Amino acid sequence: MKNIAIITDTDSSLPIDLIVRYGIRQVPINLHIDGETYETGVDIDDLLLFEKLEKVTKYPTTSAPSPEAFAKAFRASISEGAQSIICICVSCKVSASFDSAVLASQMFKHDIVVVDSQNLSMGQGFMVLTAAESVLKGATREEVLQHLANVGKRIHTFALLPSLKYIALSGRLNKFSANLADTLDIKPILTVQDGKLEIVSRQRTSKKAIDKMIELIQLSCYGKTIKRVSIIHANNLEGAKNLQEKVESIIPSVNAYIIAEFSPGLSIHTGPGTIGLSILTDG
Repeated sequence: MKNIAIITDTDSSLPIDLIVRYGIRQVPINLHIDGETYETGVDIDDLLLFEKLEKVTKYPTTSAPSPEAFAKAFRASISEGAQSIICICVSCKVSASFDSAVLASQMFKHDIVVVDSQNLSMGQGFMVLTAAESVLKGATREEVLQHLANVGKRIHTFALLPSLKYIALSGRLNKFSANLADTLDIKPILTVQDGKLEIVSRQRTSKKAIDKMIELIQLSCYGKTIKRVSIIHANNLEGAKNLQEKVESIIPSVNAYIIAEFSPGLSIHTGPGTIGLSILTDG
């Protein structure tokens, strides 16, 4: 039994083996597809999502977990003996997950802290792992929260989208801009800045885009020690492995890479084929 329970939402993109190893409890992001609601990590994954996207009559939408969904997770942790709960949510600037968790926490007299990761995918996942590892090492609630505050400033996340089609369909980008970009075969590179996804570069070919992403990684890591690297993909394992090889050539000192899939709650916006990575540095 752990005195501190770690909870997150499924936009953290954490692989199931890490969820199980560290006893992390996940609350699903919802997908709404042609009148049906699916829970990410429960009854839909990227493969099924992209199959359904080929047949939809209206582009799917996402929604944050309800306060009751978080309350259910909180109750389960309390029943298992947790004295404190730390819930780490996807950035409040891309989802209402944080707000739902805060509302849920107010239903309890228990010690529950809701943390806005100001990140997403494995950037958020690194924060969750940091908290879970700290708990296993015997850290106090205050020490875990301090570790989270420090780690959040040292995460760099990038993603290369093969197309802007899906992010436009999801309402996150002007459709005219997306169509123009696709016509010109422009490959955008996104990063997370102040909790929001921002286009940091536009390249005319996939090769140039990957080269640019490697350059951005080098700039982000210059003079720093790399603590963790995760390669993330949306139904593109081959692309993820190719990116890993390129990253290994410039960061040879990292022993272990985490290969993760974008969760459907994120992949619905980026589309199939997206590759990305999150890096945790020492400063």
